[in-house]
Amino acid sequence: MNAKRIIVIGGSAAGPKAASRARRMDENAEITIIQKASDLSMASCGYPYYIGGFFDDRDQLLCSPAGVVRDSKFFWNAKKITTKVNTEVTAIDRENKRIEFTDLISGEKGTAEYDKLIIATGATPRKPPVPGIELDGVTTLQSLHDADYLRKVHDEGEIKKAVVIGGGLIGIETCEALHLAGIEITLIELLPQLLTFLDKKMARLVEKYVMSKTNVILENGVAAFIGENGKLTAVKLQNGTEIPCELAVIAIGVIPNTQLAVDAGLPVGQTGGLVVNEYMQTSDPNIYAVGDCIEIPNLISGSPVHAPYGDLANLQGRVAGENVISGNVARFPGTIQTGICKVFDYGVGATGLSKKNCLKAGITNIETVVNASLDKPGFMDGKLLITKLVVDKPNGIILGAQVIGPGDVSKQVAIWAMAIKGSLTVDDMVNADLPYAPPYSLAIDHSIATAHIMQNKLNGRFSGVSSEQLREKLKTKEPLVLLDVRNPDEYEQIRLGIGEKLIPLGQLRKRLDEMPEDKNAEIITWCKISLRGYEAALILQANGYKNVKVLEGGIMAWPYKREK
Repeated sequence: MNAKRIIVIGGSAAGPKAASRARRMDENAEITIIQKASDLSMASCGYPYYIGGFFDDRDQLLCSPAGVVRDSKFFWNAKKITTKVNTEVTAIDRENKRIEFTDLISGEKGTAEYDKLIIATGATPRKPPVPGIELDGVTTLQSLHDADYLRKVHDEGEIKKAVVIGGGLIGIETCEALHLAGIEITLIELLPQLLTFLDKKMARLVEKYVMSKTNVILENGVAAFIGENGKLTAVKLQNGTEIPCELAVIAIGVIPNTQLAVDAGLPVGQTGGLVVNEYMQTSDPNIYAVGDCIEIPNLISGSPVHAPYGDLANLQGRVAGENVISGNVARFPGTIQTGICKVFDYGVGATGLSKKNCLKAGITNIETVVNASLDKPGFMDGKLLITKLVVDKPNGIILGAQVIGPGDVSKQVAIWAMAIKGSLTVDDMVNADLPYAPPYSLAIDHSIATAHIMQNKLNGRFSGVSSEQLREKLKTKEPLVLLDVRNPDEYEQIRLGIGEKLIPLGQLRKRLDEMPEDKNAEIITWCKISLRGYEAALILQANGYKNVKVLEGGIMAWPYKREK
């Protein structure tokens, strides 16, 4: 029997993973990777950290776990996989199961036949259609070439001002990398918030922190790049403002690279990515597609999404690599869109659906809570975490979580991701058996405490008000009793300054005469994280007050201006 011929188009993440899995499944298959770039198996998610100087050895972006550079020699010696770099596939002949390619160095053209084809052509940076984009100093951060250019900027130290366009994951990470080089950064975002996978309140908390490091301009876009003698000197915004700079990094998202596949007659979905089934198979049974060039279903909403994440690309590549050898036995069902990024000294992560995405998907009967607390005890240098949890109200099934702060965000997002993937409910989570020791966690982990708050809310034992809701109440000048139950020294150090009355929790029972006579008066309580605020609410309710609410997350989750 002839050896199976497998061709993989694309050599970044998903492609090499697919080829490697195929080799592990079949030692005799003829496997070829054709890569347009000069490098293979690049750790592109590491580019911002290479630029920022977190590590200096460029080869670490190309190394195996054993520290060997994954070049053509490595793929042949270790995996018996042929690679053609600096080579572009120009056509797919589905009828004859053949591809056409061009060597980008020599110009030589060639063809190759396949039994199974895997398309892993990735995505292209989205660019604004504005004048001056060709100027020296305007770049993206997509390729290793881009990373090399920005690392050179970092090392030379000549550029003093830069503009980053786009407040998503790459834009934020680029801000930190350039900030570490001593460059003054202005971050521009066309939308009303940074990091659109977050709900507005959580995004505002991140924005507040980012503004302490860089300039941030929201709801404004780029009108033109301005230059002299071919070099960038300023970015002109849509409102006419000109920001002097010597560098502009465009990070406004990516577009799936599908033209090659479209020219071959393969269908594209509503997000612009290639349509595949759970086996990573396109409409052609002999062609599979993986990575940033495809769309996949969101497992909660059921809607197709374009999810260009490195981890998903590798998982998809593994599935496709197995299936081209063994038939359709491995499945990739979809994503719950779990993501995390480093925002200076903060972690920012999310999994599942945000509140706004629930509503967009038609899931309207939901409940949310915000919990602010430490990731581990204060005596172990615990750091703040703020979590927003979203659940389906009728059955308590967890739909999404957003976590931000300087604490261990990654652990929290991982817990919620597995809870969502396992269709766990709030009642399942309140007694979750998680590892505990003071160096790693509170006795009741932050995630379990969040579930406790949600359970109390669902069962009617806790009535919360979000910071957005309180702000609206203040705008409409509704009659409110605002009660801060911290100690005086805490109050002097930091406070909201919105007309609140200070009564320390330990004094509240003795000072109930200072509360309104009207037992139906609306009272909102809080403390630093609203744990004492909750206890104050219970005291007031026990004394007949019927309209008591707790400011969720307390002062630490307040995203607006404070008096102190």
